[in-house]
Amino acid sequence: MARIYPICSSSTGNCTFIGTKGHGILIDDGCSFASLKNALSLIDTEINQIEAIFITHEHIDHVKGLNVLAKHSKIPVFASAGTIAALTAEDKAPLPESLRLYNIFEESYKSAEFEVTAFHTPHDTPESVGYVVNYNNTRIAVCTDIGIVTEEIEKNLLGCHAVLLESNYDLDMLRRNVNYSPALKRRIASDTGHLSNAAAAEFAEKLVNSGTTRLILGHLSRENNTPNTAYSCTCSHLQRKGMKLGSDFTLDIAPVITEGQYIAL
Repeated sequence: MARIYPICSSSTGNCTFIGTKGHGILIDDGCSFASLKNALSLIDTEINQIEAIFITHEHIDHVKGLNVLAKHSKIPVFASAGTIAALTAEDKAPLPESLRLYNIFEESYKSAEFEVTAFHTPHDTPESVGYVVNYNNTRIAVCTDIGIVTEEIEKNLLGCHAVLLESNYDLDMLRRNVNYSPALKRRIASDTGHLSNAAAAEFAEKLVNSGTTRLILGHLSRENNTPNTAYSCTCSHLQRKGMKLGSDFTLDIAPVITEGQYIAL
């Protein structure tokens, strides 16, 4: 049975397993090696049963564990050229020589069970991407760290069976946050920042209308959002449009750190 297993998801760490018990791939590696190993053990999977890793961009909450993981395994890593350049820049801590980095746009990924393609996303990095995973004729997308939903994102996500979509912040909470500077607030709410709950809800409507039945909201801000706030915003919006929870769609919130829950497809 195919599974989406959000290992961690927040402004402090992001990592998603896609596959079955004992075999799969990772989207991002933003948690520590110990946390990743423990999380995989909860679904009876080991590090050496990961066949490939796909990095969305080089921000620390998406690559925190990559260096240590590379020292313990020979798993190939795929990313965009811009992300690879950022990861290997001279001012960065050197990655292990054994780490194999591949440009996902030049060397598309296809194995016996997985086919993975990338699409560009609007974020304040050199070349951030999202991914669509075709696994046993099921299309699964992971799309976070986006300021807006672009035509390229729509083209790739509409029609997917399951989508992990960013729902980063509640606009009122962000505006009221006295700990964030005006500049930081503008960055978060910009077209190259993060996706609000309201924008995620509107796009979720398009996804469900296109045939998506499994929705997972992820990358929630721990300062400007809550799981209940994000869930209520999207669920209420879809229900107002006549869509029924449990029959037309299911809705989950990716956890800050997993306790073993996964979404079966």
